[in-house]
Amino acid sequence: MKTNIILRLLLAAFFVYIAWPMIPQSSSSLEFLFWGCWLLFAFIFIAANFATLLQMSRPPIMEQEGINKKKLRSH
Repeated sequence: MKTNIILRLLLAAFFVYIAWPMIPQSSSSLEFLFWGCWLLFAFIFIAANFATLLQMSRPPIMEQEGINKKKLRSH
């Protein structure tokens, strides 16, 4: 489970790394709005994955099923 979260964080960091040089090249207000929304979405995505990694929130439903199966096997 932790490997999936770490891979998602690395992918998000890669996307931000690729997009960062393009942000200062924007010339219109519509482009600034796009990059602002894009960066906000990236920040929310990264924060949500960090919260899951630090177990501040419950993992996604698909990953909870695996946890429930492990609990049933241990009993």
